[in-house]
Amino acid sequence: MKLGCIADDFTGATDLANNLVRSGMRVIQTLGVPKAPLSTDVDAVVVALKSRTMPAPDAIAQSLEALKWLKSQGAEQIYFKYCSTFDSTPDGNIGPVTEALMDALHCKFTIATPAFPDNGRTVFKGYLFAGAVLLNESGMQNHPLTPMTDANLVRVMQAQTKRKVGLIDHTIIALGTQAIEEKIKQLESEGVGVAIVDATSNKDLKTLGPALKNMALVTAGSGVAIGLPSNWGLKASPLSAALPKAQGYQAIVSGSCSLATQAQVAHYKSSGLPSWSFQALSWSEQDAPAQIKADVAKAIAWAQPLLAKGPVLIYATTDAETLHQVQAKLGREQAGAWMESALAQVTLGLQKLGVKQWVIAGGETSGACVQALNISQMQIGPQIDPGVPWCFASGHSAGHLALKSGNFGTPDFFTKALKMLAEVSV
Repeated sequence: MKLGCIADDFTGATDLANNLVRSGMRVIQTLGVPKAPLSTDVDAVVVALKSRTMPAPDAIAQSLEALKWLKSQGAEQIYFKYCSTFDSTPDGNIGPVTEALMDALHCKFTIATPAFPDNGRTVFKGYLFAGAVLLNESGMQNHPLTPMTDANLVRVMQAQTKRKVGLIDHTIIALGTQAIEEKIKQLESEGVGVAIVDATSNKDLKTLGPALKNMALVTAGSGVAIGLPSNWGLKASPLSAALPKAQGYQAIVSGSCSLATQAQVAHYKSSGLPSWSFQALSWSEQDAPAQIKADVAKAIAWAQPLLAKGPVLIYATTDAETLHQVQAKLGREQAGAWMESALAQVTLGLQKLGVKQWVIAGGETSGACVQALNISQMQIGPQIDPGVPWCFASGHSAGHLALKSGNFGTPDFFTKALKMLAEVSV
């Protein structure tokens, strides 16, 4: 194994794996830390955790467990992957996990950049942009779990770490790889432990890649991955993304409330395709478990006669105002946990009906649903949209999955993804 990766959520893991496959690596993604040694000859393993929003001590413990397994399998370099919107809070978890990994690896310096230009995430003078606007003007300020109200990544990271945080800005990147290497040496001599890195294009990321060749730990979104495989002499190859032929029924399960996913749900419904919505505002705090159980049964019963005709959509996606009403009524954390549980139960029920082609929208939703399906690892296939590949899980839970971050994908993503799978699986 050349590259060992630790991702803080399931969709982020497939996002990273997708970029590595596109750049020539053979990649396996595991769901959680494996219990056994690696049995497949691959270039990279991405360990997907569900640690983004858990308490920092728990996130650190899980990340260190993943690190221990990856190093035991011979990983030459470690990559800590977080969201391209740098989802976090003033207390973590990006900073604390980064520091814990640095300590474990005796790493004095690392970089941090969520830049992913293909998806409109760019970093300029240390500020993170989502499309044409600053992160805190993009809708991320209303995120239900990790509201981002500051786009200055140096400030955000400094609030989360005891190490000094610096910046490698666009003027250095423009000078090339050697200039980046010299800047890294300068920052180290000044006592900087973590440096935010500007990147506004894929060219910037590919320029950065060679400067990271001997770095024990890289922390980033998935964008930096496009510049790393060449450090091992690897080049893009279609063979690394081949998947088995798709079988079974099709279902879309959506829990994300991001603007992108709202548009995807609306597009799907406007096509006249069948959809069923959870109405969490009808739940009461006292009776929610029983109400959820009843709603899950209704959703599965609704889907059963429709599956043979084509895809079905079951969703909890809603607008920001309704989401805030639900959180006010049930509590922010409790509302999220109950909805994840409901969607996971639906997924398990649909699997029993013969669904084997899945599109799942939302990081937390994907984690809950994949765990319900008892999937332990996936083969990474071709890209649907930037950051979202098709994957294949073998074994008794065999099936194809597209695990989509809430913020990713075009409005027609749901139907486009399923159409593409029919064309590319062989």
